[in-house]
Amino acid sequence: MSQVTRKTKIGFGIGDLGGNLFFTIIGFYLLYFLTDVVGLSAALAGTVLMIGKIWDAVTDPVTGFVSDRTRSRWGRRRPYMFVGAIIGMFSMGLMFTIPDINGQMPMFFYMTGVFCLLNTAYTLMNIPYAALLPEITQDFNERTILTGYRMSFAVVGTFLGAGAVFPIIGLFENPELGWTVMGYIMGAIMLITMMITIFTVKEPDHVQDSKQAGFFQTYKEALKNKVFLKALIPWALFITGTTMVQGALVYYFANVFGDEGLFQIALMALLAMSLLFIPIWVKISQRIGKKNSYTIGMGIMAVGILVFSLGGEQLGALISCGVMALAGVGLSTHYVMPHSILPDVIEHDSMNYDGVRREGVFSSLWTFMSKIGQALALALNGWILSIVGYQAGTVATDSTITGIKLLCGPIPVIFYVIGIIILASYPINKEFYDKMIAARLEPVIIEEAR
Repeated sequence: MSQVTRKTKIGFGIGDLGGNLFFTIIGFYLLYFLTDVVGLSAALAGTVLMIGKIWDAVTDPVTGFVSDRTRSRWGRRRPYMFVGAIIGMFSMGLMFTIPDINGQMPMFFYMTGVFCLLNTAYTLMNIPYAALLPEITQDFNERTILTGYRMSFAVVGTFLGAGAVFPIIGLFENPELGWTVMGYIMGAIMLITMMITIFTVKEPDHVQDSKQAGFFQTYKEALKNKVFLKALIPWALFITGTTMVQGALVYYFANVFGDEGLFQIALMALLAMSLLFIPIWVKISQRIGKKNSYTIGMGIMAVGILVFSLGGEQLGALISCGVMALAGVGLSTHYVMPHSILPDVIEHDSMNYDGVRREGVFSSLWTFMSKIGQALALALNGWILSIVGYQAGTVATDSTITGIKLLCGPIPVIFYVIGIIILASYPINKEFYDKMIAARLEPVIIEEAR
C-alpha cells in the first residue's frame, strides 16, 4: 500500500485544529459564559447545552448519509466542509455576543437557537472531515500515523482554545466586548484551517453505487454491526467522562483553590503532556495494538483525575497541576486511538457488504454518540451544580464544593471504567486486519492469475 505524503498528512491534520478549538471552547467555557457572563441560571444554561448537542447529534446521520451519496466535481465531502466553515465563523461570534434581551426564558430560547446554528455548522464540517480518513489510506499503521498528525493539530487547537480565551478577553476594558471579539477570532481560525484541508487533500474518485440501501436501512445495518458497537459505546462513555471533567475544572479552581488563574496552568500542563505523548502512543500502539493502548491510557486518566479531585486540597495547587500533567499522559490516547480504530471498523463493514463504502454513515454515528455523550455531560454538570446550590459570585458552600469535586473525578471515572470493560471485547488488531484485507485481495489475485 502506498505511503501518504507529508503534504496530505499536514493538510488533513490541520483541519482538526479548528474542530478541537471549537470543542475546547464549548467544553471548557460555554457553561461558564452562560452562567457567569450572560447570567442564566445553572439549570437553564445546562439545558441550553444539552438541547444544542442533541440537535447537533440529530443532524449528524443526515449529513453522513447525504455526503456518502454526493457526487460533484469537488468530491463527496469538501462542499459541505466549505459551507460549514463559513457559517461556523459567524455563528461562533454570535454565540459569545450578549444580545439586548431581558428575562431568563427569552435569553434561554435565543442562546439555544444560536447554539443549534453553531452546532449545525460544526456538523457540516466535522462529519465529512472525519469520513476522509478511511478514504486516504487503507494501511493499518498509516492510519494511526495520519491520526497522530490530526491529533497533534487537535491538541494545538485545544491549547489555543484553552489558553487564549481569557487573554483575548483581557485586552478589552469591556469584558462583554472581549467575549465577542474572542468568538469571532476563534471562528476565523476554524474557517482558515478547514479551508487548508479542503484545498490540500484530494478525495478519491467514486462512482454511484446502486447497492446502497435507503436511509433507515443503512443505519439499521450499521447499528447491527457488533464490532462497531464494541468501539462506539466505549468512545461515547469516554467522551462523557472527559467532557464532565473539562466543564467542571474551571469551577474547581475558582471555588476549591480560590484562584481561577490556576485553571490555565493546570490545563496547559494537561494538554502539554497530551501533545508530547501523541507520537509516543503511536509507536506504542504499533507494538501492543490500538485497543490495549487506549485501555491503558484511559486507565491512567481515570486514576489521575480521581487523585486530583479528591486529594487536590491536601496536595496543594502545584502538586495538583503535576497530577493533571500525569493524567494528560493517558488523555493523549483519547486523541489518537479512537479515530484510528474507526477506519478499521469501516473497512470491516465494507467486507461484509460487498465493498459498499459507508464512511459518512459510520463517521456520523461516531460523532452522533460523542455529541450525545457531550450533551449528557454538560447537562449533568449544570444540573448537579444547581442541585448543590452553586450561584455565580457567591462564596461556595461545603455542599457546592463536594458537588464540584464529584464532577471532576468520581462521576467521570464511572464512565471510564464501564467503557474500559466494554472495549476489552473489541476484536480488531493488526493480525485480524491483515487477514481481512488479504481475504479481500485474494479474488483479485486469482483473477489476475487467470
